Amino acid sequence: MARPVILTVHAHPDDESSKGAPTIAKYRAAGAHTVLVCCTGGEEGSILNPAMDTEEVRADIAGVRERELDLAASVIGYEVVERLGYRDSGMAGEPSNDHPDCFWKADLDEAIGRLVAVIRRERPQVVVTYSDDQRGYEHPDHLRVHDITVPAFERAADPEWYPEAGEPWQPLKLYYTTWSRARMVAMHEKYLELGLESPFAERFLDTERRPDQDHRITTQVPVDGYMDARTEGLLAHATQVDPESPFWFGLPRDVANSVHPYDDYILARSLVESAVPEDDLFAGIPDLDWEPLS
Repeated sequence: MARPVILTVHAHPDDESSKGAPTIAKYRAAGAHTVLVCCTGGEEGSILNPAMDTEEVRADIAGVRERELDLAASVIGYEVVERLGYRDSGMAGEPSNDHPDCFWKADLDEAIGRLVAVIRRERPQVVVTYSDDQRGYEHPDHLRVHDITVPAFERAADPEWYPEAGEPWQPLKLYYTTWSRARMVAMHEKYLELGLESPFAERFLDTERRPDQDHRITTQVPVDGYMDARTEGLLAHATQVDPESPFWFGLPRDVANSVHPYDDYILARSLVESAVPEDDLFAGIPDLDWEPLS
């Protein structure tokens, strides 16, 4: 029997909290080994919490965001945090896109090799990354996360690629994490039901700006009982997340946790037999050693 291992690849500190954190908390509780790969240090992130917008924080933003990531990862349930070591590229079209150390400027094969080394060391059966269609939020670093993870999934098993990076290992399933339109509509309707102004009304419900991809969703992981992982993870990123934000915290926590208590994924690649739709990222993978879920 093998211990289940899930490895997620994210662009910046805080992405691990906003995307799939309850899934990680659930699998960690069941005994899985949980690995976070964060590709950049988040140096270009804006300070969105007024209480943290101080000269001291601005002078040490890279260090602050590193500590926030460690705290969030611990709260969510990540056992291992791997940093690929690239600089935040900033939003598309900004001068920071041209920084020689930024992720967007990284040599693609070298970046893939760094990720391959982590995959070979941690030996995940399941890898989670960003979608091939990121219309609506085309951040350079998010695009690059996809660009390196898909080939790394294949190259990790090929001994001819990066022989110095360790013994080959083949992950069995590759997923894209996604925010479903169904979830955003449900959140929007809950705000209106409670007589509150919905922060989802324009940017997130406009299919011109953010095309509906719900038809691509293959997997919904039930995360009722683990939703606090997202909230607490986000709050750990005190510079990036305003605790008064109506977008993240405009609903009472128990109400927010009851709206669409699922994490949604697109199965992009599978080397095992598993029928879709699924409710488990490890579906079809044999001989796994699970503990009873708490």
